[in-house]
Amino acid sequence: MVRTDSGYGAIVATPLGKLGLSVSGNVLTGLDFLEPDIPEHFPSDPVTEAALIQLQAYFADPKTMFTLSLLPQGSPFQKRVWQALCFIPSGSTVSYGMLAKELNTSARAIGGACRANPLPIFIPCHRVVAKHSLGGYSGAMEGAQLDIKAWLLQHEAQGARKS
Repeated sequence: MVRTDSGYGAIVATPLGKLGLSVSGNVLTGLDFLEPDIPEHFPSDPVTEAALIQLQAYFADPKTMFTLSLLPQGSPFQKRVWQALCFIPSGSTVSYGMLAKELNTSARAIGGACRANPLPIFIPCHRVVAKHSLGGYSGAMEGAQLDIKAWLLQHEAQGARKS
């Protein structure tokens, strides 16, 4: 999802472009890919600052484990899928169909839950791919969003090769 509005705890430039981080209380609730002309602003609270530090560590080393408290808003089914995504190791992928079989659902339902993920990168939906292609990312089947997915997978693959 690409947004242009503000109201974020931070807006930061990353190798993927501008990211907006949202918090509620002591938990991270959202990460959005933003338009490039949105002005940066740095963390205004400790949770957002911790999220930014962990993102920077991930961009330096894709094996970095995220330890933030996350509060993704979604249905019980979506939350079950998002929880499963967190167990896919960096540098690995799983197909929509394989994950669907594991969770006793359909590949389309897995794709829908991935598309609704409010915390991409932190909840690694980019690690779910189609049987013979990358699949989609954040609801897109081509363009900038799919380029982000490809970048994340390549970044993690390079980190896995360094092990």
